Amino acid sequence: MGCGERTLLRRFLFGFLIGVVTVPLAGYAYFAFGFAPVATAAPDMPFEKMLAKKALHARLEKEMPKDVPLPWDEANFTAGAQIYIQHCAVCHGLPGQPQTAIARGMYPKPPELFKGKGVTDDPPGATYWRVANGIRLTGMPGFQQSLSQTQMWQVSVLLANAGSLPQNVKNTLAAARIP
Repeated sequence: MGCGERTLLRRFLFGFLIGVVTVPLAGYAYFAFGFAPVATAAPDMPFEKMLAKKALHARLEKEMPKDVPLPWDEANFTAGAQIYIQHCAVCHGLPGQPQTAIARGMYPKPPELFKGKGVTDDPPGATYWRVANGIRLTGMPGFQQSLSQTQMWQVSVLLANAGSLPQNVKNTLAAARIP
């Protein structure tokens, strides 16, 4: 190896080391000195939504249950509606009712699960995973400490069938008031 090649290699290694040290330090400074947006009304951080969605979808693919252990019947939809009203509606809303002040003040905005597609296009196992575990940094709590597995499945099958619920379940949801 000639003298010129060694110099080039040294410069490359020096630049590489500077990059390896500078990038993490800049990232740390971004957060430590208050440049990162932390208020719910602040704009997104660079790549925030993309990275959060990618991480969530990868985790769901790996961990969500594949089989639903209870029947998709009116009794479970009705029980799921009661659980939804009590634990979910304050953030995710009820059919035909305006968003609550809590939901309007959250970041990211919680999806209105009975408007548009909601989670009806998600497998029930994905909804169950979200209900059980919550989603970090979104305000979505995990309910595995406060609801039984049956209750979490009931609300999951309710939401998976939100577009095709029996009329009496729709009536229960429409007549409910957020606690």
